[in-house]
Amino acid sequence: MKLPVYLDYNATTPIDPAVLAAMRPYLNEHFGNPASTHAYGAGPADAVAAARGQVAALLGCGTDELIFTASASESDNLAIKGAAFALREQGRHLITSAVEHPAVLNACRYLEQEWGFALTVLLVGADGRVDPDDVRRAIRPDTILISIMHAQNETGVLQPVAEIGRIARERSILFHVDAAQSTGKIPVDVTALHCDLLTVAGHKLYAPKGVGALYIRDGVKLHSLIHGAGYEGGRRAGTANVPYVVGLGKACELAGEKLAGGEAERQRRLRDRLHAALAERLPVRLNGHETERLPNTLNISIPGVVGNDLLDAVPDVAASTGSACHAGVSEPSETLLAMGVPPELALGVLRLSLGRYTTADEVDFAAERLCAAAMSQIA
Repeated sequence: MKLPVYLDYNATTPIDPAVLAAMRPYLNEHFGNPASTHAYGAGPADAVAAARGQVAALLGCGTDELIFTASASESDNLAIKGAAFALREQGRHLITSAVEHPAVLNACRYLEQEWGFALTVLLVGADGRVDPDDVRRAIRPDTILISIMHAQNETGVLQPVAEIGRIARERSILFHVDAAQSTGKIPVDVTALHCDLLTVAGHKLYAPKGVGALYIRDGVKLHSLIHGAGYEGGRRAGTANVPYVVGLGKACELAGEKLAGGEAERQRRLRDRLHAALAERLPVRLNGHETERLPNTLNISIPGVVGNDLLDAVPDVAASTGSACHAGVSEPSETLLAMGVPPELALGVLRLSLGRYTTADEVDFAAERLCAAAMSQIA
């Protein structure tokens, strides 16, 4: 059976064969606990250290500024709750945006509802971007944390995080960036972004699901969320998931090589080819900023079409109408509504996200199948 064309790389990526090869010895042969002091622990300990170096190299940070987690959601929660609890004697005001991932928004809302923190949720413009001046105006004397994502997972829109980071740094406010969707797709450098905390997701850059990382700038104090033995510099308990950590490290190394080799531009050309093919035959509307977005992501609305119905009619194209976290939900996307997209257009949305293995033939095939199905529904 031939599998459908995969255009849902923002939901998850396949494990790169080189990543799987790097992981395999640590699933059986090198099984020791990296915290053990005997010979069985030495190899895994060295592998974890090497992986930490690979991730740090991609992000431009020190190895001692990086901890491994089980997911981007855990990293987001540790960054937000850990910072809030560590700084609550200094202030209790948080700032985020209306288009954040639920791991950020719900963590902030939890602090607001259960712990009495004040929360400002910034609106975005029609292009899906936060206005840095809105961030500046939202800051209060008791603001302790700003959390703004790098790339929006549904639209691919890139937020002006470097400018927001400079504003936060000027006011001595911690700045967290959820870079789960951008890491590996575009350059992500913690110094250039002026961030104090940054989230990475393994399964968004060809590593396995179930592993992530959190950059914590040297000197930033967080309260731990998982208590136990003193792993990860005492910041996150739990024995290291060595095979998956190794996979994340290798994936970050490969991502750096692919970026240097022009992979982002290749995906941008294919994305624009797909957009042009759809726009030639359908009245498509681009959702999000025309240029300030991930090179692999195309989010469009088709008037007169319901996105889920369209995808159901094209089983040989695997795509989505938005975040995998909301798959199957018939309500319009909160992200698109926050951008001012009318509900009827928000229901007609398609998120088409390309990746490392997407080909021109697949793009052309997907465009043809989607156009044919959409035209029949519009008619």
